[in-house]
Amino acid sequence: MKSIQIEDDLYHFIASQTQDIGESASDILRRLVMPESLLNIEQANNVDAAKSIFALDNSIGSGSASAQSAEQICQASAVFSELEGQQLQAIPKMVERWLLVLSIIHKYHIQQFSKVLGMSGRNRTYFATDKDTLLATGSSTNPKNVPGSKYWVITNNNTVKKINMLKEVAEQVGFSLSEIEQLITILAPEHI
Repeated sequence: MKSIQIEDDLYHFIASQTQDIGESASDILRRLVMPESLLNIEQANNVDAAKSIFALDNSIGSGSASAQSAEQICQASAVFSELEGQQLQAIPKMVERWLLVLSIIHKYHIQQFSKVLGMSGRNRTYFATDKDTLLATGSSTNPKNVPGSKYWVITNNNTVKKINMLKEVAEQVGFSLSEIEQLITILAPEHI
């Protein structure tokens, strides 16, 4: 059996997913991140149950689609877990809610978040690593920093545009379609 170190927030999330008294962290993670087909193969081959399909230290290499998928599921779960505690509907301004959601996505998808730099419209760049780049793309972009990150985003757009931008961000970092729908429901249930 191998040991891994995890941060407190992730530990609390894993512990909150307990379904049976005495369920181990390995059992919880296996249930949360391993597709049923992989579980059946692993059981059929009598593979040691303590081994995980992904290495948290990235030692398995980039060629494993299953490992990347499992890691993305875990990251998305962490995003949703943190969003549950935020009480977004109590935040009156949509732009503040939206920036908070972007910040939490960034927190759990730091490596993938750089993909947002390619997002743009007809005349505007949506994300940059500095305010001036966004100011140069238009006179009314109103750039704001995504809290906790080096990224800046234009904020002078309506709620529907913010929702569409969030969908694209979530897609860029690897959320599934159902996870994207769940994210939008959390951000703006009044627009569903």
